[in-house]
Amino acid sequence: MPPPSRTDPDVMASLPFPTAAIPGVPDLMHQKYIVRDGASLWTGSTNWTADSWTREENVIVTVDSPELAGRYATDFEQLWTRRDVQHSGKVDTSPLTVAGTTVRAWFCPGRGDQLAHRIAKAIGTATTRVRIASPVLSSAPILATLAEVVTDGKVDVAGVVDRTQVLEVIRQWHANGNASWKEPLLRTALTRAPFSGKNSTPYAPSSVHDYMHAKVTVADDVVFVGSFNLSHSGELNAENVLEIADAGIANQLAAFIDAVRTRYPAMSLT
Repeated sequence: MPPPSRTDPDVMASLPFPTAAIPGVPDLMHQKYIVRDGASLWTGSTNWTADSWTREENVIVTVDSPELAGRYATDFEQLWTRRDVQHSGKVDTSPLTVAGTTVRAWFCPGRGDQLAHRIAKAIGTATTRVRIASPVLSSAPILATLAEVVTDGKVDVAGVVDRTQVLEVIRQWHANGNASWKEPLLRTALTRAPFSGKNSTPYAPSSVHDYMHAKVTVADDVVFVGSFNLSHSGELNAENVLEIADAGIANQLAAFIDAVRTRYPAMSLT
């Protein structure tokens, strides 16, 4: 994965409201959400940069729910008071009902391991379809389950990734030798199902950021959407995901993923 873009601390300090810098090494403060008036939530994959709004694929979700907003406020307070990614994300994950729809909020790193296994289980138990949009795929439980599902060939699986970033991950695996066992699983998942890959601009300090940046998993009529890449590092970062059990939203986001897939060529790992 490329390094995160940098924020000018002097600009942030000049803003007319309190701000806090959360150290991003080794684990990123990767959240992108707003809690408004303790009642409304804005969240998703979109960084607040010009490139993110104009050059990248992203998904934004808005929800009016004081109970759900309260879960996000809890996560915010953990980050605000501790200013430490490692001690954030310890938030209640029990289901909430919002406008007749069952919703769960997941936060990393406090619930990172549980979230990865939750998504893996949804993929592994799907009976009709799985759709995935994620810049990279490296979370072990998700990757292993996805490789098994595409090999079985009983479920309609398709998705889109950022090819440039996936190849960078593979190079990192070769360099450190610690995760080379994941590569056969990744190759199986991305080549036995119709995945597309965006050839984004490689990271450089002065380059544009035009990544395939959406982070969505659809498994039958359940959606996982937020800031979480399906990666091991994502489990350790400060992240959030909404799990939404709603056929209409699942159809909408599956259609979005399929539309993004058509923009880019079939994924190649060579």
